[in-house]
Amino acid sequence: MGGCASKDKKDSKVVENETAAGTGGGTDADAANGGEGNKSDTMVDAAVMEKMEAGFAKLAASDSKSLLKKYLTKEVFDALKNKKTSFGSTLLDCVQSGFENPDSGVGIYAPDAESYTVFSDLFDPIIEDYHKGFKKTDKHPQRDFGDVNAFGNVDPTGEFVVSTRVRCGRSMEGYPFNPCLTEAQYKEMEEKVSSTLSGLEGELKGKFYPLTGMDKAVQQQLIDDHFLFKEGDRFLQAANACRFWPSGRGIYHNDNKTFLVWCNEEDHLRIISMQMGGDLGQIYRRLVTAVNDIEKRIPFSHHDRLGFLTFCPTNLGTTIRASVHIKVPKLAKDYAKLEATADKYNLQVRGTRGEHSEAEGGIYDISNKRRMGLTEFQAVKEMYDGISEIIKIEKSL
Repeated sequence: MGGCASKDKKDSKVVENETAAGTGGGTDADAANGGEGNKSDTMVDAAVMEKMEAGFAKLAASDSKSLLKKYLTKEVFDALKNKKTSFGSTLLDCVQSGFENPDSGVGIYAPDAESYTVFSDLFDPIIEDYHKGFKKTDKHPQRDFGDVNAFGNVDPTGEFVVSTRVRCGRSMEGYPFNPCLTEAQYKEMEEKVSSTLSGLEGELKGKFYPLTGMDKAVQQQLIDDHFLFKEGDRFLQAANACRFWPSGRGIYHNDNKTFLVWCNEEDHLRIISMQMGGDLGQIYRRLVTAVNDIEKRIPFSHHDRLGFLTFCPTNLGTTIRASVHIKVPKLAKDYAKLEATADKYNLQVRGTRGEHSEAEGGIYDISNKRRMGLTEFQAVKEMYDGISEIIKIEKSL
């Protein structure tokens, strides 16, 4: 466990120039000592260092294919192992999930927004690799949802696409990410999200359900609808992202069950538009309306170079993931061809239940992979074009 996990920050606001001002990681005791700070606040704890060194050695000796192993060289490790953010986050907070799970595809998370800067020597090459060439000198474009009427139905006959979903992640300004949040902050955020969403109207109107004290019948219904997220998987658990569960977590859905918001699962907010079939246009329009509406009420964390900030570096930038559950039994027999087609359009093929799952009944989850260096509209268009091509190939076989 790294530094921030054990800190109990009383002030939820992130001061941008905190580190520069020399107040990073300070405690109440420091104030009493004239604000100089304890030595332990600027140095990485010996136990943390020992765990870091052991984890690095284990990863280096493993046959892991993760981006973490690829880019955490001895040189990078030595340059970063003594650094801390103003929240007290260490390199271990970023990489402990990848150390514990050598089968990770990526293996790194940002415990707070500052980590992307403090540990940039590691984050930058991983971001460049995952997001297909988004270099450290590149700047993510301004938000642009484009023409929301440009997309139609990718599968009008309903032969291939089971369901379609477009989601984005958002972080609330002034709060760190999961590993550094206190229980009080979790509850405070849930209250803000709940009251904000209760103001949505029209097609988005619905109800917020806190996980704490959730009625068993409601819980079962949400599970049956495949809406309710469970306590974090082993990758999130290892990243220390599931503390104080289920405090501060909740779920909102509209009356039609086509619009969903997750509060404090992996990111502060996951905003989701979905429905059965392949009408991407309708789903995208609903998401854009919702994001614009919520943003008027809640300020989101945004970085001039990286776009919208999220816990996992794979979700930075647009944070958009547009996906379909699709039946392609013929292509499934030639998985290499399916993967090659998906790769051509920067798409990712996963099992039916998402990452780290199997395809059930020949149904795959296929989504856009790139989220940085392109606009929201372009990210969704990559999925639209790629799925259209996959359906064309399936029909020809």
